[in-house]
Amino acid sequence: MASIVKHTDKRSGITYAYESVSYWDKETKMPRCRRKLIGRVDPQTGEILPTDGRCRKNSPYQKPDESPQAQILARLKGMKVSELKKEIVRLELELGEAKKQIENPENQ
Repeated sequence: MASIVKHTDKRSGITYAYESVSYWDKETKMPRCRRKLIGRVDPQTGEILPTDGRCRKNSPYQKPDESPQAQILARLKGMKVSELKKEIVRLELELGEAKKQIENPENQ
């Protein structure tokens, strides 16, 4: 019979949910259990969030980092070389205007 067991890691304080299946161990003549990790337990909602338990950055359960650099790279990924060259020229012009404004703040 399978049941869900919640276990709190003392080092990190994170609660994990496991699927526990009982079986009879013939060698020791005692009942044993096998546990399989299901995921982390969300402390606010109590919901079980799937995880691989290794805290890996490339885990399929981890959400991708949506930093500004990641958003820009995602936008540029599908562009052709000619479009990228146009984008570089536009950014260089914008950078030149920004430098002029920094050097001469009274001209604003």
